[in-house]
Amino acid sequence: MTRLTGSALRVTVFVGENDTWHRKPLYSEIVHRAHTAGLAGASVFRGIEGFGASSLIHTSRLLSLSEDLPVAIVIVDTEDRVQAFLPQLDELVTEGLVILDDCEVIRYVGRDADSGESDTKGKRSL
Repeated sequence: MTRLTGSALRVTVFVGENDTWHRKPLYSEIVHRAHTAGLAGASVFRGIEGFGASSLIHTSRLLSLSEDLPVAIVIVDTEDRVQAFLPQLDELVTEGLVILDDCEVIRYVGRDADSGESDTKGKRSL
């Protein structure tokens, strides 16, 4: 296993799971655009409870079912690549919160057992 490290920028986008972009889930549009932009990675996490600017608490608890739970999209790449992607977030996110954090990345890359080479097909190091 190979260990790759480096400085990166983490973007966390908080939106509601019912937020849409042209009748498609907003979180999905953000992930697909990040992929098209060639960013290193993006993941979507669904919250079980939270509130935002409206101060209305959204929860997944049975007694107070909510269909608009909080969603966090996390994207990590180099600062230059993330900064180049931010105008797309400006276009997509009309209500929500975007957080930028400097971070240090440790990425583990497996090796191909036959050749001893890193399995980096289609992946860029940070």
